[in-house]
Amino acid sequence: MSNEKSTILVKTFFDPTTFTAQHVLVDCETKLAAIIDPVLDFDPVSGRTRTDHAEQILQYGKDQGLSFKWILETHAHADHLSAANFLKQQTGAKVAIGRGITKVQAHFSPLFDFEPEFSIDGIQFDLLLDDGDQIELGSSLINTIATPGHTPACVTYQIADALFIGDTLFMPDYGSARTDFPGGDAAQLYHSVQKLYAFPDKTKMFLCHDYKTSNRDEFVWETTVGDQKRQNIHLRADTSEQEFVRSRNERDSGLNFPKLILPSLQINLRGGVFPPPAANGISYLKLPINLFGKP
Repeated sequence: MSNEKSTILVKTFFDPTTFTAQHVLVDCETKLAAIIDPVLDFDPVSGRTRTDHAEQILQYGKDQGLSFKWILETHAHADHLSAANFLKQQTGAKVAIGRGITKVQAHFSPLFDFEPEFSIDGIQFDLLLDDGDQIELGSSLINTIATPGHTPACVTYQIADALFIGDTLFMPDYGSARTDFPGGDAAQLYHSVQKLYAFPDKTKMFLCHDYKTSNRDEFVWETTVGDQKRQNIHLRADTSEQEFVRSRNERDSGLNFPKLILPSLQINLRGGVFPPPAANGISYLKLPINLFGKP
């Protein structure tokens, strides 16, 4: 990928436990880099965290002589814990997310009974991004595109001929994001996807997840706008809003919640920081009973 000033390289690290694609975006001219959607390893049985996947990214940066400038979250993930804070401490990079994170914080902070001093203004992140905002990566610019629908905080990062779309869409044979989380909306997701479909067909799309299908044996996290428009099983270019909203809502009504949603949100709404320790010095995650209305 390239623009007039620089060449952009993408290196992806895939975590098969959470099916997450973590992307490292490199400005080859300056060796400045951004990390998109990093994973903190977590064992829900023991409550222990590890930094194996994050350290793979750090080692890659060391091997390639990179300087990490940004850690970019596409949204507040409900299926994995974010390694943003660990990587920030290791690299000095700044953590950015869409400004819609404040809506997600406002909803979940009382449900998780966060400490009274927890702020719902997004101060836990270094930068809140609005639609149309640009941030620099060396001689390149990363553009922010608000793409809510899966969550209010969802954004897509566009640089050169590539889009990093988070959970907005999956591979064409797997479809689109669910929209039944608080603040999610199928009609909103439809219009967000139309923004992405307005890009040239050859534009690359880098996804946050892949779950494979019965028709393929390998994980894939890169596709194109054209392939999505022609082949996405939920939302092609000729799919009407009414048709998509109806089918998306029907599908969502039968879905279970992600296995890691409770620990993930308690960490990710804090920018990857653990909850403050109790009087005994131990940091705890809460397990609310019957928080959601279905199993």
